[in-house]
Amino acid sequence: MAMSLSFVFALALLAMASGGLSHKIGGGGGGGGGGGGYYLYSQFYDHSCPRAQEIVKYIVGKAFAKDPRMAASLLRLHFHDCFVKGCDASLLLDSSGTITSEKRSNPNRDSARGFEVIDEIKFALEKECPRTVSCADILAIAARDSTVITGGPSWEVPLGRRDSRGASLSGSNNDIPAPNNTFQTILTKFKRQGLNIVDLVALSGSHTIGNSRCTSFRQRLYNQTGNAKPDPSLDPSYAAELRQRCPRSGGDQNLFFLDLVSPTKFDNYYFKNLLAGKGLLNSDEVLLTKNQQSAELVKTYAENSETFFEQFARSMVKMGNISPLTGSRGEIRKHCRRVNKD
Repeated sequence: MAMSLSFVFALALLAMASGGLSHKIGGGGGGGGGGGGYYLYSQFYDHSCPRAQEIVKYIVGKAFAKDPRMAASLLRLHFHDCFVKGCDASLLLDSSGTITSEKRSNPNRDSARGFEVIDEIKFALEKECPRTVSCADILAIAARDSTVITGGPSWEVPLGRRDSRGASLSGSNNDIPAPNNTFQTILTKFKRQGLNIVDLVALSGSHTIGNSRCTSFRQRLYNQTGNAKPDPSLDPSYAAELRQRCPRSGGDQNLFFLDLVSPTKFDNYYFKNLLAGKGLLNSDEVLLTKNQQSAELVKTYAENSETFFEQFARSMVKMGNISPLTGSRGEIRKHCRRVNKD
């Protein structure tokens, strides 16, 4: 590296003194903040594990080169983790003893992926600095790096989360917005986490990358309102194209791009697609059709990618601040799939 370690150290101290990169937590929603006056800040590992972010970035990059779909998968893991008991890596726990894994929930079963990439990152970090970097922080950093590697914005990731000692299958089933939820239900689920309508629209923009399964949007093609007709807000030619690989029955796991224009590039085409009636999921299209404020935001982000990128970064930091475990709460897991034995 061009900069000397002493210079980096001086910069870190300066940033901490000025509070320039710190993000205090005031109970980011969903059950309160870190407690005990602790807060997350981006320099958390600067002394205890200075290469932590570099290691995460390298392994995310390697995984993306092998499978470009992995970026969206890692971003989704952070989202699905934070919406259940806060950003505490509860999603990563396998079932064992008293723990029933969140991986079994409807939003995660057959679709949540990327766990082996998190395992690889954790293994490398345990080698570099044992029992130091939490699995919850790995998810937050990997989500940022996945956004950047696909062409999206970057941001300083506030760090210092600790890992939970339990999981919540019911929370995973009930708290994560579903593709067929109404607009009001989705907004309520966001508000429960301390997030607002601006966060909802901006974070939905992550659907500019990744895939969805036929089973998640089939009703839009055949029976949207129980009248055996397709969703009228769906572009007819796009619907016809989707029906070729998403039949009335069967093909549940067939994958479709969430953004048909630039499926592996993080950009604002997701919003442009919505305006053209080519949003894939019902939960995407309702942003345009069911609420005036969200419709205006869709139009704004479709017109200006910079505005979208700035808000996406802000909303990701805000989401990453949902009810973290800090201080002496929780633990730093040695293996992300199981709680520590000692």
